[in-house]
Parts: sequence; structure tokens; C-alpha cells
Amino acid sequence: MFKKGILAALILISAAGASAQRRQVMLDKVVAVVGGSSILYSEVDEYARQLVEQRRQEGYTSDRDPMNEALEGLMTQKLLYNQAQIDSVEIDQGGILTSVENQVQQMVDLEGSISKLEAKHHMPIFTLREILRQRYEEQAYASRMQEEVINKVSVIPGEVERFYKSIPKDSLPLIADQYVYAQITKFPKSMKEAKQRTRERLLDMRERVITGKARFESLARMYSQDGTAIRGGEMDPTPLSGLDEAFGRALEGLKPGQISEVVESQFGFHIIQLLDKRGQLYHFRHILLHPVFTSDELSETLTQLDSIADLIHKDSITFEKAALLYSDDASSKMNGGLVSNHEVLERYMPDAKMTVTKFLKEDFGHFNRLPDYNALIQLEPGEVSGAFLTEDMLSNQMGKIVKLVEVIPAHTASLNEDYLRLEEMALHDKQERAFREWLSKKIDGMYVYIDPEFRDGEFENKHWVK
Repeated sequence: MFKKGILAALILISAAGASAQRRQVMLDKVVAVVGGSSILYSEVDEYARQLVEQRRQEGYTSDRDPMNEALEGLMTQKLLYNQAQIDSVEIDQGGILTSVENQVQQMVDLEGSISKLEAKHHMPIFTLREILRQRYEEQAYASRMQEEVINKVSVIPGEVERFYKSIPKDSLPLIADQYVYAQITKFPKSMKEAKQRTRERLLDMRERVITGKARFESLARMYSQDGTAIRGGEMDPTPLSGLDEAFGRALEGLKPGQISEVVESQFGFHIIQLLDKRGQLYHFRHILLHPVFTSDELSETLTQLDSIADLIHKDSITFEKAALLYSDDASSKMNGGLVSNHEVLERYMPDAKMTVTKFLKEDFGHFNRLPDYNALIQLEPGEVSGAFLTEDMLSNQMGKIVKLVEVIPAHTASLNEDYLRLEEMALHDKQERAFREWLSKKIDGMYVYIDPEFRDGEFENKHWVK
């Protein structure tokens, strides 16, 4: 056993060493071209190593050569990128810059300093940033192009039923435990005071910028609670129609260089600086703050919720009636506090078809609901939790109590009980088939060159080798 382990390790080390030497020799060798984009041997090698590591971490093996799998994946990305350019697909450039800055900062933190990072990669940091920007941009265009293709696909009930019946009974998916629950939420009574404190903080920042004591972008980096903080609060040029109504009205009234008064939007409180306006596009910076409460204010809220829970435990009031009378959550209080994905759909997925009230464990990882799960797993059906602190979808602090209504045990999927889950699976299956068909047609119509060294490799899509 020990000899076998050592031998395997030696083979691995030798292969890594040979691969490293080969990469040095073949660093700039082009092994494939798709449209106007070339693929280097070093890119394929790097991606193949990532695939091998991914397989190891996920505990599965594959008979497929990782180099060929990596090459096909990169060729697919290049084709999507080129087609996105042809179709004039738009992407969020601001999100790309944020991702680049986040990764650069992680790399700097890992190495200990910018100079050490530059020494390791043998290039100045601005060159590294540009390489990362190009990678993220290409990936963003490719992802957006793929979305353009698959988002046109839909399924009807008959297709869902046929998909379900096509699955062998012993291969039907297992649906994990699902939770049905209700909630009562309370924001601190001092919300008015907290909002005023937030306004005063922003007014102070505004004054510091106007008087030249601070730079807007520096304050944004230090204090803004928006994802744009890392870029000094700067947003890509955006039409007013893509902004919160109150935010847009304030922005529309500014001249370049001007800073707005404090604006309250659905996301919190802002000050905005207009940088430039070109046609209907507004280029601006902003600082976002959420109301923050003192520990005493939060404790008072929890005490109030615990009092409500105590009344429910004593049968002085039902949970449903308490939700109607006391809950601050408008989307659930009229339905006995029953939690659904209604608010998520309304805000982020307006075209979604149906509201669900059954949540898998992984569903709680979205939109600040993990504290709900941690409370629910301590309960039996019908029990009510103690009060706990959490945040709403917009990261505003609040208190909450929850009632576990039902736990639907893990079971084999059935058409009647799990239609929405099966609909999602049927849609995914149809989207995959539609994308493969689209990809084959685009490969046939686009210039593709593959180095002879790789032409005899295994490709899932046989259209690559012409």
C-alpha cells in the first residue's frame, strides 16, 4: 500500500514537472481558433488542471482526457463570445470591474503586497488587471449569449408530464426535506430615529466633499454599503428607466459635478454625484447607507417579539392573528404569516409563473434567509421560535419569530406533489437540447481551426472537427 502511494505521488510530480517545462516551451502556441479568437496551449493546460482539481474535490472520475475537455469548453466560450459581438449583446461592465478589483485584492492579500504579486506574475499590476478584465469580459459575453439562447425556451404542462414519464421509476429524482413556515417580523420602533441618523451621516459626507475635505470616491470606498463601493461608488452609464424612481428623479436634476441632497430609495439612503450625461445615459457615483440601530433598540424589538410569542404559546392569540396584527411584512401578514417566494419573484423575477411556499435547505441560502433555517431546524411542526435578529432582502436589520408549519419528508418526485420542481428539470433538459442544436449550427457557420495535435481528440460535439 505504501509503495503504491509513493509511486502514484512520484508519477504525479513528474507529470507536473514535465507539464511545467512544456508550458514554458509552448506558452504562445495557438492550438485552436474560433471566429476571431485564438486559444493558447497554456490556457488549455491551465483549464485542464482546474477540471482535474474539480473532479478530485467533487469525488468523481472521468475517462475523458481533461485537455480535450478543456479545449472544447474554451472553444465553446470563444464561439459564444464571437456570436455575442455579432449580435451586439450588452453586458454589465460595472460588474466586471467590480469582479476584477475583488480578485486583484484577494491576490494581493494572499501574496502580502502588490510588489510581491507583481514579482510572482512577472508583470505590473495594471497589466494583470487588464488580463483579468479581458477574461471576465469574455466570460460575461459568453454567459449572456448563452442566456439569450436558452431564455427563449419554455415548457408547457404536457411536456412536463412527458418528461416525467420518460424517467425510469428507479431513476426518479429524490426531493429532499422541504419546509413550510410562517413568520412575524418587526423593525425597531426607532426606525424614524435610525433613518434620521443615516440622513445626518450622509449630509456630513456631502458637506465634506463640497468643502474639499474629502473625495466622494474615497468616502464611497470606506462607507458605502453598495457593491459599487470598491469602485468609489461609480456606476456604468445607465438610463433613468433602469433606476429606482426616487433615485432617478434626484439624478435627473443634477448637473455634472453636482452632489444631490440625501435621497431615500427602496434600497436605502443615498447621496449621488453626476459625472456625465450622454443622451439618455447618466454616468454617476453614489454612496448607499442602510439605517443602523443601537443594541438597545434591537433588544427592545426582540423583547416585543418574545412577548408576542409568549401570547401564542399561552393560546391567547393564534400565530395567524398575531401576524395580521403585528407583522411588518406586507407580503405575508395577510396570509397568516405564511412565507413564500412572492417578494423575490416580484422584485427579481417578474416573469416567473408561480409562487411557492415549500423551501429546500439550499433555498434558505438566498436573500438573507439562513437565520430562518437555523431557527426552524430547532422546532417541531406547530412550534414557534424565540425572537432572533436577521435582515430583510435589502439588508435592513429586523427581528423575527417563525412557526414551523410542516416538514415534507424526503421522497421520490411525483407529478402531483412536485410539479414545480419537475417543471424546472424539464425546462433545463429542453434548454440543454436547444443549446446543443444552436451550437452545432453556429459551429458550422463559423471559422474553426484545431491544431493537428488535438484534432483526433474526443469532442462531445462532432461538428468541431471539419
